[in-house]
Amino acid sequence: MTKPYPQEFRDDVVAVARRGQAPLTQIAKDFGISEGSLLNWMKKADIEDGRRSGATEDERKELREAKKRIRLLEQENEVLRRAAAYLSQANLPGK
Repeated sequence: MTKPYPQEFRDDVVAVARRGQAPLTQIAKDFGISEGSLLNWMKKADIEDGRRSGATEDERKELREAKKRIRLLEQENEVLRRAAAYLSQANLPGK
């Protein structure tokens, strides 16, 4: 697994890369990161800045929370459905 870099470091590297004074391979080598990481950071920064279409970090976080809430509500709904079925069986005549 790759080691996480602080967001400030990522922002600095992206700023240097955006200046375009050196090739991306050289910038990545100078900062001790892979070129793929630099490209990913630049892509995410472009999305956050509105230069590229895509979901921002806030939107992704909101979507994760919404999906978690939906799962919880579906589980609660299933429990209530089962409880209603159980209770309706208990009220049948002859039992």
